[in-house]
Amino acid sequence: MPSYQPPRSTPFHRPLLAAALAAAAVLVTAPAANASGAVPQAAAAVATHDQAVTGAERRAVLDYWTPERIAALTQPSSGNPPRSGPDGAPWTGRNALARTVGRLFFTDHGEDASCTATVVDSANGSTVVTAGHCVNNTDLIGEDNQWTRNVLFVPGYRDGRAPYGKFTGRLGVVAPTWLENDQQHGEVYGAYDQAFVVLNTDARGRTVQAAAGAAQRIGFDRPGGRTVHQFGYPRSASDPDREGLPEYTGERLAYCIGRAQQVLGTAEFPAAKGLWGAECVMGGGSSGGPRIAGLDPESGVGTVVGDNSEGSRLDAGGNACDPWEPAPDCTRHLVGPQFTSAVTGPLYERAGRATR
Repeated sequence: MPSYQPPRSTPFHRPLLAAALAAAAVLVTAPAANASGAVPQAAAAVATHDQAVTGAERRAVLDYWTPERIAALTQPSSGNPPRSGPDGAPWTGRNALARTVGRLFFTDHGEDASCTATVVDSANGSTVVTAGHCVNNTDLIGEDNQWTRNVLFVPGYRDGRAPYGKFTGRLGVVAPTWLENDQQHGEVYGAYDQAFVVLNTDARGRTVQAAAGAAQRIGFDRPGGRTVHQFGYPRSASDPDREGLPEYTGERLAYCIGRAQQVLGTAEFPAAKGLWGAECVMGGGSSGGPRIAGLDPESGVGTVVGDNSEGSRLDAGGNACDPWEPAPDCTRHLVGPQFTSAVTGPLYERAGRATR
């Protein structure tokens, strides 16, 4: 999971790889951003990419993710018991939350990886929301943007088990601006680090929403600064004392709870508009997890208002901390874009009406 770093002082934008986009993505023009949108832009659009469509492609993805491959994405346990705190704790509830959040496996530039994704209520019953870099990502030096492959979602994943089935990805959906991400200009691309995946039905012909028996709501243009729950399957923790605890191995669902803080960056290098998140030590693997407002503790249902996309050390005012001289009130936050009708709305609408 990337951390917020001030961008270069000289603007640099890599051109969109038009040939690759034409081959891999379909663009659909959408309405212009409304006045309340956090990310100004002339017009929103949608980029899509076919994943496993044919029966043979679906079987290949299921066969690819052997127990051994999945185990290789698990961090060794320290043997110490779980630890609870608002900035990171194991989720022990057995309600709809535990059924709708799951682990998302994929191959990124030839390397196996995992993120977190969430079942959201949709017309096709087959839609999950996650981070943009879990669906389309650059290489380690910020080049060669590629769509991820071998996409597999396991709702309710725990300790290697798939209690509600396994679902291969059929269609990836992102904003075209995200396809230009270069990992150097977070102030330009950070707010677009969001995506949807349309899933195939499982071996029993069920949609993921039917199999889970629930879905989370999704909300656009919601105010920041509210108390939120953030969930993920982290394989690491920013707090060294928590490394290797059961909830930081990738095998179990963890969460943070607190008031979301907006990322302001620094006076010289402002962050992207519309990035929010609470204090949280969850690391890699929690990307794509939901930021949920109004979570009902009984039903386990709330409204997904954003996703986890990066870690950022902030002071009480939301300013990025100086790594060499951090402020006394500097704490680590897990942040990501706040969903808007301008950017997220067209992506959600396109994913929700896709056939499975």
